Amino acid sequence: MNWDDLRVFLALARAPSLAAAAARLGVDATTVGRRLRRLETDLDVTLFEPGPRGQVLTDPGRRLLAYAESAEQAATGAKADIAGERGLLAGTVRVSIAEGLGTWLVARHLSEFHAANPAIRVELVATNGFLSPSKREVDLAIMLARPAKGPLLARKLTDYRLKLYASRDYAAAHGLPARSRDLGGHVLVGYIPDFIYAEELRYLDEIADGLEPALASSSINVQYGLVRASAGIGVLPCFIGDQDSSLQRVLDREVAITRSFWRVVHRDVAKLARVRAFVDWLDALVAARHSLLVG
Repeated sequence: MNWDDLRVFLALARAPSLAAAAARLGVDATTVGRRLRRLETDLDVTLFEPGPRGQVLTDPGRRLLAYAESAEQAATGAKADIAGERGLLAGTVRVSIAEGLGTWLVARHLSEFHAANPAIRVELVATNGFLSPSKREVDLAIMLARPAKGPLLARKLTDYRLKLYASRDYAAAHGLPARSRDLGGHVLVGYIPDFIYAEELRYLDEIADGLEPALASSSINVQYGLVRASAGIGVLPCFIGDQDSSLQRVLDREVAITRSFWRVVHRDVAKLARVRAFVDWLDALVAARHSLLVG
């Protein structure tokens, strides 16, 4: 079995398409397809089959994935120990992070980390849903819940508070609800129910029964934009809503939602110097901005 073919298999198992796997590997999609066919011929099995969202692992593919990840972990550990990578403050740290935290806190201070660690390249992946350290898609993930399993080190990064917000112009034009049951008479902004990737994002269900957003987006930054544009009332993290003086809290004494961010890293990369450096910096940043996060 060719290790390069196994690397292609791993990339495709972690990507939604041939094109995405090819981009990650720095080759073209034709090369990915050719090496995959060679691996399937070598093993005399089919490793992927078409699915509604791209390539899906077959049963033999899932079994091979476990072996391939073990081989990759062994190779990573060997390189770190023998080549001294564990102590090297250089290379890439890829971080999966919630869009709001990435935009409103980390991105605003990331230049400070870069100035202190110019040889470390930081890649922030802020998509709907989180990439997985256990699948080696990223080095570090900031998640909304502690993962239940996997070769991972997980620690609560911080709790954070969310509140209802409206613009001052919206309040002047439409008034504000006196109690949560009155929210049904207002335009609500929130997540698209079918695109909620974590149960922790179902805020409106927690406030009152039967509340549904009339204006919805999968992006918290778009939701913020709608609230700021006086389109309606929405739930925002306090670290977003409290930084905009054109917004005001709604039902401040009645509605308070608490969630948590979890810092998750794969055991095999947790001791790498570049990963430790970013983790230490992030911990310090969150501690310094704790009052903003908890509202």
